[in-house]
Amino acid sequence: MGTGQQFLAFDLGAESGRGVLGHFNGERLNLEELHRFPNGGVRVLDSLHWDVLRLWNEIKTALSICAQKDTPLSGIGIDTWGVDFALLGRGDVLLGFPYHYRDSRTDGMLEEAFRRLPQATLFERSGCQFLQINTLYQLLSMVVQRSPLLDIAETFLMIPDLFNFWLTGQKVCEFTDATTTQFYDPRRKGWSKEICTALGLPHEILPEVVQPGTQLGTLLPSVAAETGLPEIPVIAPACHDTGSAVAAVPTQSDDWAYISSGTWSLMGIEVPEPIVTDQALALNFTNEGGVENTFRFLKNIMGLWLVQECRRTWAQAGVEMSYDQMTQLAENAVSFTALIDPDDDAFLPPGDMPSRIVDYCKHTGQFVPSDAGEILRCALESLALKYRWVLEKLEVVRGRAIDVIHIVGGGAQNQTLCQFTADATATPVIAGPIEATAIGNIVVQAIAFGSIESISEARAVVRRSFDVITYEPQKSVDWDEAYARFLKITGLPS
Repeated sequence: MGTGQQFLAFDLGAESGRGVLGHFNGERLNLEELHRFPNGGVRVLDSLHWDVLRLWNEIKTALSICAQKDTPLSGIGIDTWGVDFALLGRGDVLLGFPYHYRDSRTDGMLEEAFRRLPQATLFERSGCQFLQINTLYQLLSMVVQRSPLLDIAETFLMIPDLFNFWLTGQKVCEFTDATTTQFYDPRRKGWSKEICTALGLPHEILPEVVQPGTQLGTLLPSVAAETGLPEIPVIAPACHDTGSAVAAVPTQSDDWAYISSGTWSLMGIEVPEPIVTDQALALNFTNEGGVENTFRFLKNIMGLWLVQECRRTWAQAGVEMSYDQMTQLAENAVSFTALIDPDDDAFLPPGDMPSRIVDYCKHTGQFVPSDAGEILRCALESLALKYRWVLEKLEVVRGRAIDVIHIVGGGAQNQTLCQFTADATATPVIAGPIEATAIGNIVVQAIAFGSIESISEARAVVRRSFDVITYEPQKSVDWDEAYARFLKITGLPS
């Protein structure tokens, strides 16, 4: 086992990005945040985009900071959110700013896709859940609108692959992110020509898919010269941020589930093969790639986006609140006055989230929350109840009980939601590490260099290196009564 190595992880989320330096001494991992920067959609006329050029500049800033520290690096890795992509034209020119997955261009695209290929066939070939944000429906919207960009595009790259290309000059797609597109076939291990042909997508622009842990190359001489670094190896970790986060789950159990908690909550289990069954289709679960030939069988849940958008809306109205202040307001509010389905379509786009929550409660004939605390408690309790529903379905699909839930990511800091989750599910919750995505990014790099032997050993390193908090369930009939009401309000199958 190697000692004294440093790895640089770039973790780009929907709300913020950061460059994190991982110091690994052979036994423990310590993190040092070098550079943090905001992220978010940029509206241009009626469209929502990502400002990838600014993000690229932030990446180079972090590289320069690292160079100034004169810290020898063994590797660099990038992970980002999934589903979004860039198109390159002749001469590898970027064809416009990539769209944000919350852009409205995918409205109605699921129905259009099902007209071209039956829903069951789409799931059979991709093992992927049906969400209008998926890459498939973004590309289909371009087909329907006859976008000229598709006529001149020569290369398709997911967002982390775009940055990897700008770092190394190598044009490939990383496996864990490719599986979020809904046109990658996880059982045939390649892009699905059948889906692409049926929906009119240009299959020829799709590059080679590589596994997490692949060394893509070294920093291009131009990037090295600009940032002051040598030509350091660039590794593809699990480039989908949830894939990296799950790699850092410090589990010791055989029967565990995870919630990667942030803007989205991704709740699922780790399995050796994709689960592509009628039952999985009916429940709208998904199979996304993991490390070491595993799959993440999971459900997307709207997550703390509900809280983030409430905060942004109130700030625009002149009421600034920290997340801690918002959580305290929720704790002080009366419990179980109103409930929502966090995944209702009304909550997907950016906008006035408090009003949307109020409207949902009105339309479902419930108590109408009237202040910030009531709105926030409604959101957090509803998330915990949705976690209970997903947990029950995971247990049914896998055929045995789950004895612990690991919550990793920024949402692990929300102690109220963690306790709600333990109470709602009647299952112990282990919260942490908070920086799971960056940690997972780093340990996969370390595995690639032979500094850590396996993901099992990597998780032992995480357990030695980072503190976690355990939340024991406080059983209450109130949660059972609320769950029965939640199922009735949302129409979810029991």
